[in-house]
Amino acid sequence: MTKFIVITGGVISGLGKGIISSSIGHLLKSSGYKVTSVKIDPYINVDAGTMRPTEHGEVFVTTDGGETDQDIGTYERFLGQELLKSNNLTTGQIYLKVIEDERSLKYKGKCVEVVPHIALEIKRRILETAEKTNADFVTIEIGGTIGDYQNILFLDAVRTMKIKGHEMMFVHVAFLPIPSKLGEMKTKPLQHSVRALNASGISPDMIFCRAKVPVDDVRKEKIKMFTNVKEEMIVSAPDVDNIYELPSIYGTQGLTKKILNFFGEPESKAKVSFFEELIKETKTYHKKVKIGIIGKYFDIGAFFLSDSYLSVIESVKHACWANKVIPDIFWINSKDLEEKENYVETLKEYDGIIVPGGFGASGVKGKLIAIQYARENNIPYLGLCYGLQLALVEIARNKCKMCDANTSEIDSASSCKVIDILESQKELMANDNYGGTMRLGTYAAILDPESKVYQLYKETGRFDIDQKKLSELKKDKEQSFRLGKIKEDDLVILERHRHRYEVANNFIDRFKEQGVYFSGYHHRSDGTKLMEFIEIPDHKFFVATQAHPEFKSTIGKPAPLFWGFIKACLTDDKKNDKSLNCKMP
Repeated sequence: MTKFIVITGGVISGLGKGIISSSIGHLLKSSGYKVTSVKIDPYINVDAGTMRPTEHGEVFVTTDGGETDQDIGTYERFLGQELLKSNNLTTGQIYLKVIEDERSLKYKGKCVEVVPHIALEIKRRILETAEKTNADFVTIEIGGTIGDYQNILFLDAVRTMKIKGHEMMFVHVAFLPIPSKLGEMKTKPLQHSVRALNASGISPDMIFCRAKVPVDDVRKEKIKMFTNVKEEMIVSAPDVDNIYELPSIYGTQGLTKKILNFFGEPESKAKVSFFEELIKETKTYHKKVKIGIIGKYFDIGAFFLSDSYLSVIESVKHACWANKVIPDIFWINSKDLEEKENYVETLKEYDGIIVPGGFGASGVKGKLIAIQYARENNIPYLGLCYGLQLALVEIARNKCKMCDANTSEIDSASSCKVIDILESQKELMANDNYGGTMRLGTYAAILDPESKVYQLYKETGRFDIDQKKLSELKKDKEQSFRLGKIKEDDLVILERHRHRYEVANNFIDRFKEQGVYFSGYHHRSDGTKLMEFIEIPDHKFFVATQAHPEFKSTIGKPAPLFWGFIKACLTDDKKNDKSLNCKMP
């Protein structure tokens, strides 16, 4: 029978419930169990796709095209497995499904009410995910904080699951502040948080104490006294520099054994984290590589938000560790490049520059300045999605002498729309149909065997689609659509996408004349070729993609383009050959 571990949080948001949920799943998977994870978000949005990154952090894209909460990405990186859009539940999804079912008479004329029908739909989705994956354990993270009105129905759903006989464990994560002028760790906020959880009809079986430092025995005794949680079920969750250390930190506190004992499983099955050796090795690295990320989703009021580019950050880390160096990541606000005189000269301080995805005209001028500087000064450059589109705009203006060149996203009246919207997207936009309508999820790309991009995928062992798998995928209608037209001898890779605009094929020859190499494309079923990769062969490293390879990067298995980019950042020569003269360790 599937066992369910529910993770809730209290006091403040941003405690790291997603990382704790991921660490629990990771340790159970390391011990040989089949695990999947569910993230519940209490917002009314159907998915995260229509929200600004500064509003809710990065929008993570699943292989089946789901625009999900960034915690789904954390789960994938810790579990080392792909999840689907059904692993992310929102209030919007639940209410939409109940209303659609009511309109379709699926309730057979009953009075449809918030109680019990909303809770029943929540339970149905959780159990369906468990059944589809045949999981031994399902972690269920409930977003927000205990006491939030919008969480009540989700808490009620998991509470009644236990009443109905499902094997449930409730894990609560709470903050223990250490006021700077006081210097003592305080447990009162945690006590209030647990009381609020008790008021929902749930008593925690385990508590994670989030604090700057590990919780001591004095505090554990007080927490036990006021929460009725056994002392051995109180886990320290201190701040760390490297989140991938956490499974080992929790493992040394006996977390896996405690969970297995709780569910009556033999504790002898508990194994160490499969990250452990990799993390130990990273601590022996001494050389740093300095990477500048040119973004525009950093500032939120008087504060700074790096979560907008979470998967990019993690991918840089993965690639650096694979190259046995320490990542030194800096945030460069593209608006500063626009507004501060000679600020672009600071880019020479970096070993490499990344322009990640984005939307709209804000900060674009600064990104174009950065791209031109990297191209003209032979600084390694990696462009992701918008980073490819803007790279071609920059080259069109400054190399092809098309001064009016632009993307139609910014200037629909441009005479040189080198990046343009597909016809299929125009009708959607005209009808304001924005949610879930972009080119989303995994699509196939056919690579040129003479390209640097091909060499990177080959050397990292990421040609993960052979003829047998290709035949299986073609049997599924949706998968076949995502594959497009593929011949038997095509060199095919799979990456995830999230965009509406594509390279305008009528300008390709002009780009080629200026040294741009189109190294891969998606061949649609209607015969249209959508350019997926570009590179400049005589540049140290100038590679960009329409895709988001950062969504598939994991520790020990970095995304090929990130790996090659970091490798190029470490070379001192002015130019670099296609193979980069390197092999994956």
